[in-house]
Order: sequence, then structure tokens, then C-alpha cells
Amino acid sequence: MPARLYQETLDEMDLALIALAELTPPPHAVPFKGGFVYRHIEQLPQQAIVQKLARLPSGLRAAASLLETGFFQEQAALQRLIDEIGEDVIFLSIPLIYGGEQPVHTEYLQAFFAEEFDPATGLPNTQDRPMVRRKKIRAYIAQSPIATPDPSGHIGASRTLSKAYSGYVHAASPQIMDMYGGDPPRFHTSGMLGTPREPEHRQDIANYFYRSATAYAVAARAFGNQPVFNRLFALCVKYEATMGIR
Repeated sequence: MPARLYQETLDEMDLALIALAELTPPPHAVPFKGGFVYRHIEQLPQQAIVQKLARLPSGLRAAASLLETGFFQEQAALQRLIDEIGEDVIFLSIPLIYGGEQPVHTEYLQAFFAEEFDPATGLPNTQDRPMVRRKKIRAYIAQSPIATPDPSGHIGASRTLSKAYSGYVHAASPQIMDMYGGDPPRFHTSGMLGTPREPEHRQDIANYFYRSATAYAVAARAFGNQPVFNRLFALCVKYEATMGIR
């Protein structure tokens, strides 16, 4: 995958984030333990989307840095996070495009905006964050108007992909043993550049640039920003042509 396409993607995401953030009420400074923090007071779905979008180019840059230094385990763990953030963006964007917001969206936003620290003391709250289960998010996307023709196949593919990368997130033995090798064999803890694992991880990161660009395009459509959507959609077409998706 050409490096210039990755850079073009990051540049377009940075510009899109600024443009879409301008279409929703900005954060306000609120008191926190003798100082202040920024928060979105209105807690709108558009504000949640903007916050999630901010993590995509940041995460992609971090994944690329890990790739270039040979930390493939950490890259793979981060890519699962990137993928789930992209799912969240699409999940929140669909009702803005097609209507039909459901209770699961209200539940998601309440959990997303919930504070984990007491603003007066700065100490952690005792209540757990009531997160929406990932399978609910994937099921909603799979049954939406933007889903593939076979919703069950979409859910199954997402679950399989997530399960495969779960081993990197939770440090399962098969994934850890990818770090072992050489002559004499040993664990490589300072990066794995030049090992047989490098080509597959270099190829894999393209999927996450592509899926993140797709999430940005869906968000731009949800916000009704046609110029931003057109630019991001054109990027997605470039990835599809290069990767042989269509």
C-alpha cells in the first residue's frame, strides 16, 4: 500500500474532524477538583461521534509508529480498538442518516458520557460504567440499511475478527509465541523488524486505514456535509481499487 495514501488519509481525517466539529456545540470548561476540564454539556450523538472520530487518526498514527518499530503485538491490539471505535461511529451515525433511534443508542450515550471521577474530589466513582455490549452494536449495524446483503454473515465476520485480535489484547499464548524465534530461539521484546511476521502486519494495517476512512465517510453523511463525504468516499474507492475489494 503506498505510504502517500496513508498520509492523504490522515490529512483528510484531520480536516474532516475540524469541519464536523464546527457543526455541533463545542465543549465547555466545567469545574473539576479546583481546576477545570472540557466537557460536551449537551451530550448529543453528534458530539459523541466527533469525540470518537478524534481517536481514529490518533490511533492510526500510533499503530503506524508501532509497525515501523516492529512492535506487531501492540499494533494488532491497537487495531482492534481502532476497529471498535469505527463501529461506534457507524452505530451512532445510522439513526442520524435514516432515523429510527433506538433505546440502545440512549443507553450507549449515557454510558459514554458518564463521569468516572467525582468532580469535587477527583476520586473514582464507585459505580461501574454500564457499557453496551459489542454484540448489540454489531447486530444493529448488520440489520441497518447500510449492512451487507447477509446480516448474519456480517455479524459472524466481525465476531471472528474481534476474537482473532482478542489474543493480542489479552496476551493469549498463541499470539505471544509469535514473539519467540531466532537462533538461538528467544522472546523478542525490543521489536520484531525483519522477522517473518513483518509482511503480514504491514499488509494488515491497510484494512484499518480503509475501515477508518469508511467510518469518517459515514459520519460526514450523518452530519450532512457533502464536500467532506465526497472526499472521504473518494479515498475509500482508492483503497478498494488498491486492495482489490471491488
